[in-house]
Amino acid sequence: MAAFETWMERLSGVVWGPVTLVLLLGTGIYLTVGLRFLTWRRLGSSFFLLWQGRTGRGQGEITPFQALMTALSATIGTGNIAGVATAIALGGPGAVLWMWLTALFGMATKYAEAVLAIRYRERDELGQQVGGPMYYIKNGLGRRWRWLGALFALFGTVAAFGIGNMVQANSVADALASVWQVPHGWSGAVLTLLTAAVVLGGIRRIAEVASALVPLMAISYLLAAGTILYLHRQELGDAVRLIVTSAFAPGAAAGGMTGGIVWNAIRFGVARGVFSNEAGLGSAPIAHAAARTDDPVRQGLVAMLGTFIDTLVICSLTALVILVSGLWDDGANGASLSTAAFETGLPGYGAYVVSLGLTVFAFTTILGWSYYGERCAEFLFGVRVIWPYRLLWIGAVPLGALGKLELVWLVADVMNAMMALPNLIALLFLSPVVFRLSRAAESAR
Repeated sequence: MAAFETWMERLSGVVWGPVTLVLLLGTGIYLTVGLRFLTWRRLGSSFFLLWQGRTGRGQGEITPFQALMTALSATIGTGNIAGVATAIALGGPGAVLWMWLTALFGMATKYAEAVLAIRYRERDELGQQVGGPMYYIKNGLGRRWRWLGALFALFGTVAAFGIGNMVQANSVADALASVWQVPHGWSGAVLTLLTAAVVLGGIRRIAEVASALVPLMAISYLLAAGTILYLHRQELGDAVRLIVTSAFAPGAAAGGMTGGIVWNAIRFGVARGVFSNEAGLGSAPIAHAAARTDDPVRQGLVAMLGTFIDTLVICSLTALVILVSGLWDDGANGASLSTAAFETGLPGYGAYVVSLGLTVFAFTTILGWSYYGERCAEFLFGVRVIWPYRLLWIGAVPLGALGKLELVWLVADVMNAMMALPNLIALLFLSPVVFRLSRAAESAR
């Protein structure tokens, strides 16, 4: 087992290495330019479309608004709190700038994923609209590429149980135990019951819960972080300057160390940005494929807001709070660094904000990824797998809350990266379809 864990660590370093990160960022840049910066130009109108999307018209199971909230429920999680802190601790403040750049170009990736998800979705045997990378690979690239879609579905099914279930349940149990002294067993039991109550209801119930919890928790987190930044507004300018200067010329570096530190900023900034907003991984289009709409471009514009909200808003708030606290180079890492920073900014309350945020964000991630994994499993085995999958999903929650998950995390991390490769291949090959639909929609405005 130790040998397997060592091998997985090496494999994780390879699949999340320079080639994958350059491919992820490069695809976003290519799509942004190919779309003539549509995702930047239409950012304001995207929020208007999101507001209109509270009802939705056309075929689908949930409204466009609910589709985005479901996608956000899966992306807003431990990466926004612990992941940002890890990026700063390992890559320095400059990693934040690379997270921002990843998100700015990742908006085009997320847009293209949703456009293709609507364009190439299909109805399953239960009459539900299903889609995502495995379907736009099969229906867009042709049936001879179905094997590539099956690979994506396989990687997604396995990754879901780790990154979207057991790791999240463990984060909830740890957060409640460290701040509220709740035993892991109690956390696991309650979380299992809540998960069952939602997941067994399918996508409609998941979407309803996500539409209530995600905006509420996001706004609460924004208010708490915003209060800290207001109280430390004199340090805010210095924090932004530190981010920019550290991204290219870290002052602490000397001689030949500079290049290595800059690479760490790029590596951890891009990796944690992708881990947080999942642009390019192919998960979010599975949710957007269920939206009640017949307009791929409108749903794409709504979908890209997921990357904007997740990284450019929530991750940025976490990063700035950590930097203005002055604790970023004290040796702490992960959730403990975020907790210490919030506690410094809001003494007596900050730790509870982070604990509650981690708990709710991780719970909604469990809900969102349950749907992603279910749709991947359905692609491989048909609709007969849906109920067994849901039961397995519920059963994995207490295991995650109680277990030691180093190996689970490693396997999920590798599978998460492997999801990106089939998806990025499809995005590049099908990019002319995205460009054509987008330009036709622009001409019709």
